[in-house]
Amino acid sequence: MKKKDKKRFWLTLGTGMIIGFINGFFGGGGGMVAVPLLEKALKLDNKRSHATAIAVILPISVVSSIVYALETRIDWINLLYVTIGVVAGGIVGAFLLKKLSGKVVRIIFVIIMLAAGIRMLF
Repeated sequence: MKKKDKKRFWLTLGTGMIIGFINGFFGGGGGMVAVPLLEKALKLDNKRSHATAIAVILPISVVSSIVYALETRIDWINLLYVTIGVVAGGIVGAFLLKKLSGKVVRIIFVIIMLAAGIRMLF
């Protein structure tokens, strides 16, 4: 393996570990960290970063869910209702990602990140 390829490998692995830690520690939210990391560290374009983040969150969420389920920390009734909404929202979001420009996607993402940050302050 070339030196450049090794560096890329370790950078990619480290990025994944950070995303996994955030998702496991907070029980979600890995995507909010994944998108900027994928863009900055791995130099992926905006849309590819969002699509990759979504694909990466699935295995992370499955593993985290198993850990939480073993500790009986899941509210199963709310899980059912939220899952229905998440699936519907995910379908709509995936179609919109294909249709919107990278600039519009970035603006929406920034607005949501700012709103979440402000909400956490209060």
